Amino acid sequence: MFSRNLLIFVGVALFIAINFIVITMSSRNSLPSSGIERLTISIISPFQKTVTKTINMTQNIWETYFSTVVAIQENSELKNQLGKAIEIKNRYEELELENLRLKKFVNFTGQVPDTYVAAQIIARDPSPWFKTIMIDKGAKDGLEKGSPVLVSEGIVGQIIKVAKNYSRVLLIIDRNSAVDALVQNSRVRGIVKGNNDDNCFFVYALRKDEVKEGEMIISSGMDQVFPKGLKIGRILKVTKVHSQLFQDIMIETSVDFNKIEEVLVFKNAK
Repeated sequence: MFSRNLLIFVGVALFIAINFIVITMSSRNSLPSSGIERLTISIISPFQKTVTKTINMTQNIWETYFSTVVAIQENSELKNQLGKAIEIKNRYEELELENLRLKKFVNFTGQVPDTYVAAQIIARDPSPWFKTIMIDKGAKDGLEKGSPVLVSEGIVGQIIKVAKNYSRVLLIIDRNSAVDALVQNSRVRGIVKGNNDDNCFFVYALRKDEVKEGEMIISSGMDQVFPKGLKIGRILKVTKVHSQLFQDIMIETSVDFNKIEEVLVFKNAK
């Protein structure tokens, strides 16, 4: 008895031989001329058709596979390029914003003849009991304890500690801060005190003084720390109690302390 593998081999060999004969005979004449040829073709044709379909299907699968691989590679490359483009766009926008802030500083310092030093904020006090920041300029840059710190919008605070390359700034919203100030229109005098919140209080304004909501509070220059006429904030609320000598006045600071990134330090304040 023949083994199964031998029978398969003989069958495949016979199939190939018959296909070869048919192809050879068909090449001599465009149409079959004998009954044997027609019978042979009728037997072989279904197998040829199946083989052709299988080959075409396999070819299509391989083409689809390679197309998918190429598409995946192109997609990955495009994602990388998009990521780089977005990064460049973000850097450009950040530079534009920084440029706008620096232009404000240049316009502000250009109106005042004294010397300012620009500094970056590098740290903020995380404690809820203190409102201070750290800047990247210090004694080597000519800064001293008590130097006022400003932005174009108004007063930020004053330096309380100085190292060689760094300084700590007490913000005016800290409860330990006090700035001698006055109401810009009525010239009513008072002191701006912080309360460790986003707003401050204008204290020691007498109950008889005319103070209105919406008026601007500016530095008086009488404390020998901050130059005269710098913005501090706008009056939000005025409360007068007949039993009290002074008014209760809340002000909204001109500076948004959560958003400032650069400051100016006034070197020649004293």
